Amino acid sequence: MSTLALGGAALGNLFRPVTDAQARATVDTAWDLGVRAFDTAPHYGLGLSERRLGAALRDRPRAAFTLSTKAGRLLEPDPRPGDDLAEGGFAVPATHRRVWDFSADGVRRSLEESLARLGLDRVDTVYLHDPDDHAEQAFREAYPALERLRAEGTVARIGAGMNQSAMLTRFVRDTDVDEVLCAGRCTLLDQSAHADLLPAAEARGTAVVIGGVFNSGLLADPGPDATYDYAQAPPELLAIARKLSDLAGRYGISLRAAALAFPFAQPAVTAVLVGARTPEEVRDAVTQAGTRVPGDFWKEAQAEGLLPADVPVPTGEPS
Repeated sequence: MSTLALGGAALGNLFRPVTDAQARATVDTAWDLGVRAFDTAPHYGLGLSERRLGAALRDRPRAAFTLSTKAGRLLEPDPRPGDDLAEGGFAVPATHRRVWDFSADGVRRSLEESLARLGLDRVDTVYLHDPDDHAEQAFREAYPALERLRAEGTVARIGAGMNQSAMLTRFVRDTDVDEVLCAGRCTLLDQSAHADLLPAAEARGTAVVIGGVFNSGLLADPGPDATYDYAQAPPELLAIARKLSDLAGRYGISLRAAALAFPFAQPAVTAVLVGARTPEEVRDAVTQAGTRVPGDFWKEAQAEGLLPADVPVPTGEPS
């Protein structure tokens, strides 16, 4: 799996529309630039992301890439006027409604329906998607179902994907997951996964994929309208992001390059997941991910209190 993975939320019209042609060009550009890991979910655009990603990958050599999707939200037909933007955050017609389901049958059905939308015979990894409020059912029913799918050879790897580290740490310690996807908690502004998830994953040999390295936008462009965790960025975090951006500029790099490099200081981290909606965004992500961040940048960031002094930082090599 390549260390830079393409996330599929934007391909499902996250917040604003993307044309079919633009989505296809985005995936094609990622492929041409060497990206070989892709992630999607039924939640993203009520299945639109899966359909678009599957169409773009269907004719590629199947052994040449890895693909992950998620389970936990079933899509039930429910045509309504309007679109999904207010409820789900995706600019798509509200043809379906999301139904939480972490039952064993729900997990198997979710995967079958995902494969039908993708037009593929298999995915490599299935994550339980955001089981925050469904912990009991997720551990009692959904996780054993994933184990059975792995034992059958239906999927190669199983795990969970969340925006928190505490429950992911429980998955790592109490189950036999192969990998977890943690969004927004191993970044220049939020290192909460460093306290529990990442040490546990290293000890168990569990792979960690890091998403949300830009914290939904603030670390990509710390402007006055920047968002943090999908809301208006708090002034104190905006100030830190701007100082980090200024420091990066003094070293001749971008804040985005530093944000992409930061998670790889952790031995358990195997990849960083980045969303993109245009070929230009993909090209930028690949360029920034390949940028060498000088070791002195990290030392100065810690010396100035912009990063905790006890947080591991990269050695200065490109990711």
